[in-house]
Amino acid sequence: MPEGMTIRAAQPADAGLLLDVWLASVRATHHFLSEQDIQTLLPVVRDQALPVLELWVLIKEEAIIGFAGLSEDKIEALFLHPDHFGKGGGRMLVEHARRLKGRLRVDVNEQNPKAVGFYTAVGFEVVGRSETDDQGRPFPLLHMREASLPWDRTSDPVGSD
Repeated sequence: MPEGMTIRAAQPADAGLLLDVWLASVRATHHFLSEQDIQTLLPVVRDQALPVLELWVLIKEEAIIGFAGLSEDKIEALFLHPDHFGKGGGRMLVEHARRLKGRLRVDVNEQNPKAVGFYTAVGFEVVGRSETDDQGRPFPLLHMREASLPWDRTSDPVGSD
């Protein structure tokens, strides 16, 4: 576990800070989005996406520095404040989600190569692609899931020994 970082369940009072983290992270990593795209997404994230996700926040020195949003076995959101990129927080959030949900899935914007590289580094592989995002916009998604391990019985469709 990275030194000084902890994870806790999100609380209603965290909503504004989570949105601040989302905004800073998207501006730093989603270079394919215009500022108009980001401003269009902001109320959708605030009012529709975050309220329905199981949210876990990453804390360092009593400040929220990142979060993950889960829906069943899928990571629907994972964002870190740019000041904390590359310090183990993203991996820590994925490992927390894995402990809670088991083998995970995630959709990643193809135009965000750092995110694709991150998920590959933490054990995911591409299993599909969509030309558009979930809202039908021209932002291709890579569908990823955790790679099967040779001893992983979930990879054996008939369950034989």
